Amino acid sequence: MRIDNLQYSNWSEKIFRQMREGGVDAVHVTIAYHENFRETVLNFEQWNRWFERFPELIFKGHWASDVDTARETGRTAIFFGFQNPSPIEDDIGLVEIVHTLGARFMQLTYNNQSLLATGCYESEDAGITRMGRQVIKEMNRVGLVVDMSHSADRSTIEAADISQRPIAITHANPHDWAPALRNKKDDVIRAVTENGGMLGFSLYPHHLKHKSDCSAKSFCEMIARCADRYGVAHLGIGSDLCQDQPDSVVEWMRVGRWSKEIDYGEGSAELPGFPPMPSWFRDNRDFGNVETGLSAVGMAPEEIAAVMGDNWHRFYTENFTPRG
Repeated sequence: MRIDNLQYSNWSEKIFRQMREGGVDAVHVTIAYHENFRETVLNFEQWNRWFERFPELIFKGHWASDVDTARETGRTAIFFGFQNPSPIEDDIGLVEIVHTLGARFMQLTYNNQSLLATGCYESEDAGITRMGRQVIKEMNRVGLVVDMSHSADRSTIEAADISQRPIAITHANPHDWAPALRNKKDDVIRAVTENGGMLGFSLYPHHLKHKSDCSAKSFCEMIARCADRYGVAHLGIGSDLCQDQPDSVVEWMRVGRWSKEIDYGEGSAELPGFPPMPSWFRDNRDFGNVETGLSAVGMAPEEIAAVMGDNWHRFYTENFTPRG
C-alpha cells in the first residue's frame, strides 16, 4: 500500500497516469491555500470534472475503505485538505459543510497568525485562540483532521493536547535533521505522536538536509531514527510534491492576499521559485526508491509497509468518521 498524504501538483492526465505507474493508492491533495469558501467550492468542482474525465485513473475518496477500493480497482483515491482555515472563513458551521463536501484535513494556520492559531513564521506564538478551541472541538466531532504542518511550536503542542482525536503534521521533517523554519522540533513531534498523531515526511527540498542535493540514504536514515525515537506506527509520507507548478504558484502559496510583497518569514531559507526535486524523487513513479532506501538502512518489511501506507490507512479509519 502506498499513500502520499500531501501533494499540490499542477494536475493533469500525465500526473494521474504517473500515480498509477508508481502504484500510489491514495493521495491527500491540497485544494485550498488562501481561498474563501466559495472559491474552495470551485476547486471541488474542478476535481469533479477530473473524476468525470478520468474515472479509470482516479476517484474521490471519503473513507479509509476507499483506499482498499483503489487497490482492488487499480486506481488512486483522492482525499482533500486545506492548508489554511480560510475556507471556513469566520463561521464554525462551515466545518461540517466542508467535511460533507469531502475535506478530510485542515491546517489551523498557513505560516501566519490565523483566527485559530499561530503560524511558524510569526515572531510571537500565542497558541490556540478561543475560536481555535471551538473549531478543534467541531473538527473532532465531524471527522476533519487537525493539521499543524505550518504552525508554530506552542500552537502545535496545544492543538495536540486540546484535540480529543489524534492530529497530524502531514508534511514536515525533524528540525534537528534539517533546521528549516517549517520543520518540527523534538518536543513538538512528541506532543503529536504521544497523543496518537502522525508525522508525514516531506520531500520538498527546502525541508531536506542539503536541500535538492539530499541523498536517499540521508532521508531514509532520518526516517529510521524517527521510528526508533517516536515509534514507527506514527510515521508516514507527505511528500509535498508540487510537480509542474509554475513559480507564480509558490508566490500565491506564501503571500495569498495579505501582503503586497513577497515575505518568506524571518529566518527562512526559502528563495523565490520552486527548487528542483532530488534526483531520486521527481514524481509519483519514484516511491519505490523510498522503499528501497528504507530497506537499505535496515528497516524491516513490515516497518516499511507501515511508513509507506499502512499507518495512514489506519489513521484514516480512526479519524475520518463523524462522532455523535
